[in-house]
Amino acid sequence: MTESQTENGSPALEEASRELQAARHDAQVAFDCIALGDLDRAHTHALTAKVAADAAVTALAAELGQPGLGQSGLGRPEPD
Repeated sequence: MTESQTENGSPALEEASRELQAARHDAQVAFDCIALGDLDRAHTHALTAKVAADAAVTALAAELGQPGLGQSGLGRPEPD
């Protein structure tokens, strides 16, 4: 999604868009690192891609009014 596609959206949607772009970038870097044989760096970027994707899920859940989606985004509530 580009900036123009989210400029009329809510802040939560804009944040989700930014986080998904970051996740895409980190996933691509991880992929490239695997191809180069740099597994430690690939692991680091895969983890940061997951964190960014989780942040996007959280932002989307907030926009949908579903704060109990949990970290996985699979509908399981977080423990109290």
